[in-house]
Amino acid sequence: MSEAKLSVRDQLLTHRNRLTPAELVAAAEQIADHLLASREVALAATVAAYVSIGTEPGTGLLLDRLREAGKRVLLPCLLADNDLDWALYDGDLRRARFGILEPAGERLGVEAVAGADVVLVPGLAVDRTGLRLGRGGGSYDRALGRVPQGTFTCVLLHDGEVRDHVPSEPHDRPVTAAVTPGGGLVRFR
Repeated sequence: MSEAKLSVRDQLLTHRNRLTPAELVAAAEQIADHLLASREVALAATVAAYVSIGTEPGTGLLLDRLREAGKRVLLPCLLADNDLDWALYDGDLRRARFGILEPAGERLGVEAVAGADVVLVPGLAVDRTGLRLGRGGGSYDRALGRVPQGTFTCVLLHDGEVRDHVPSEPHDRPVTAAVTPGGGLVRFR
């Protein structure tokens, strides 16, 4: 991992750790509103998303509202090699490795993400070309590599995390959009 990535990750995580619980709740509500108002999510039958952890933009409200809107929601299940399997979210989550919450249902396989109409991913920042900076495990870069070109892929971020440049490496996969609480939906390309 490059020193530049480590440095930027450290700065971003430090900033996120200063957010108050009230700011995190407000951000989660705004992000859910922006995404549910988007044409891509409105038309989607299947949405691949994730369960947020720590100071990531919260996804709990979003996941419930997607289900209420009749969407089929897929959530990741972390495999031993840091790849992502997927399962249908039915409102029930269980604690898995590293305390991560995962759906309790049947595993659908690593390729299941390819069938989603919309793919929502975590990240720490994104640049204006769609290059996403994650936490460094490569799980979502692998998943994004399975998503057909043209699929709406969006990273959920806090304000100030869409930047002119983020450090990248050849294996990093771009997204087509980012959503932030104050900035709304930003499309790339």
